[in-house]
Amino acid sequence: MEKHDGRDARQIRAGDLKDPWYDELASGWGELDGTGTPTTPAVPAPAAPPERSVCAADIYLEVQASAAFQEVRRRYRRFVIPGVAAFFTWYVAYVVTATAAPELMARPVSGAVNVAMVAGLAQFATTFLLTWAYARHARLRRDRAALDLRWAFFEQKREQEQKREQELQRRAER
Repeated sequence: MEKHDGRDARQIRAGDLKDPWYDELASGWGELDGTGTPTTPAVPAPAAPPERSVCAADIYLEVQASAAFQEVRRRYRRFVIPGVAAFFTWYVAYVVTATAAPELMARPVSGAVNVAMVAGLAQFATTFLLTWAYARHARLRRDRAALDLRWAFFEQKREQEQKREQELQRRAER
């Protein structure tokens, strides 16, 4: 059974949604037109480029150079680099110990369980622990700042598009 929220999908057009996560270019692909055949969206004709306006690449470079972006990257590196170094050291220590000291790894811990089995299971446990810690760190320290940056970028892009539309309207009126 399909979930229906009460709106007719044909009534929603590209650009109606003001959500920056909405992919305007992908809307319409593969959707049915009511007769059971997939529709193909109309591709708008490319507009003549206005005189040296700010393009998306310039906005990306501006965002990348911003202090907020650098802070998000710094927070990411402060977690990931030590985490990867610690986990890689732990993994290499397990492999080296297994090959260099097999008698240590074969030492029984409890019944048929030996040190190698405990250390191997600890590898799995630390993988899940590191994944949980990374997700928690991202949620608490980076996600809000990254979302704010994304909204700022989309706001700049929307302003750029509005200026471009106004310029095109002025040219059309002449």
